[in-house]
Amino acid sequence: MKIRKAVWTAVAVTLAYVLALLWVDSSSRVFAQVPRVAAALPLLMAAALASYAIRYVRWQWLLRRVDVPIPLLRGWLAYLTGFAFTATPGKVGELVRIRYFLPFGVAPERVLAAFVFERACDLVAVVLLAALAIQDARLFVFLLAFVIALLAAIGLLMAQPRRLAALSALLRLRGHFTSARIVRTGAKGLAGCSDWLNPADVLVGLLLGLLAWGLGALSFAWLLARLHIALPFGIALSIYPTAMLAGAASMVPGGIGTTEVTIAALLALNAVPIGTGALAAVAIRVSGLWFSVVCGLVAIGLLEHGSRPTRAAGRWS
Repeated sequence: MKIRKAVWTAVAVTLAYVLALLWVDSSSRVFAQVPRVAAALPLLMAAALASYAIRYVRWQWLLRRVDVPIPLLRGWLAYLTGFAFTATPGKVGELVRIRYFLPFGVAPERVLAAFVFERACDLVAVVLLAALAIQDARLFVFLLAFVIALLAAIGLLMAQPRRLAALSALLRLRGHFTSARIVRTGAKGLAGCSDWLNPADVLVGLLLGLLAWGLGALSFAWLLARLHIALPFGIALSIYPTAMLAGAASMVPGGIGTTEVTIAALLALNAVPIGTGALAAVAIRVSGLWFSVVCGLVAIGLLEHGSRPTRAAGRWS
């Protein structure tokens, strides 16, 4: 089963991350300082879970606005499944949700449309949070250019769905039926984003995005205070969003490594020792990225256990 292979891939990536931490620890002694943050991790994870819940509220809002209601609890589990594969370039692995929303009657292209709209709202929200205190103007300009280029590409593809439809037809003529189906779904999904291009949906999407990612930024600022790192509140609040953008711009799956390095580097600009900065980076990533992976794997296990995916779902597994 493809989903099983994907789960094992997620586990392998997690193990690789742990091995990388062990290597880094040989010089920075990060693990020796773990007791300093161990007591904070449960609260950080609770804040992360609240952030996921806020984003799920947005997901419910978007689907209900296009007359596609989903059950609250099982819909929540289906939404969480995407986090099992969030450590992928552009978080595209989160589209595993297609498999779990199909039984609710949600078409693959609708899941894709909601995913793209959600990503666009999140990018804008994270940029706004990062702009609270610009420490490195060149880095911020680069990240801003990346976000603008990405949003422009999404807008261009939304406005020209026929090009993707033509590509799908060409792939089908050449016998690449799976690729043709994926491209065709992509075309429909991008076109479907236009259903939410109105003031109400854009405002709700952005506000909930700001609330969700702002909670993550506040969690990081609180973590810094726990580590006795005294920074101006605006700077403390902006470091995590800036690092998240840097991780996304690197195109490394999940921003693994690049996000942590950016956090440590930005803290170093404020005279924070590298070892302490690395500890803060690892703690926020464990309670954020890796906690979300665990939540996603648990959700997959709950939905897969005792259930038999539909034939349609199997095509998107």
